[in-house]
Amino acid sequence: MLRVAVFGIIIVTALTIFSIIDCSRTEESQIRSLPKWSWLVIIIFVPGIGSVAWLIAGRPKGPGRGGRKKRKIVPPDDNPDWLKKL
Repeated sequence: MLRVAVFGIIIVTALTIFSIIDCSRTEESQIRSLPKWSWLVIIIFVPGIGSVAWLIAGRPKGPGRGGRKKRKIVPPDDNPDWLKKL
């Protein structure tokens, strides 16, 4: 029984940390339902429920989530800028 409780605490802690980082990195204009500061307060003070609420109701949908933008890597023989230099 103690193992289940410890496992649950680890899962809730990891989910809370993920939600705090994800909310912090997301731009204010992309967050749904509430302002960023209120989502952070909810996630911190209501760890399990606040994290799940962020994932369901606050997190932006689609590929426009916070974080780094992916750059497409083009090989030199397909890159028109590189070919112009030749």
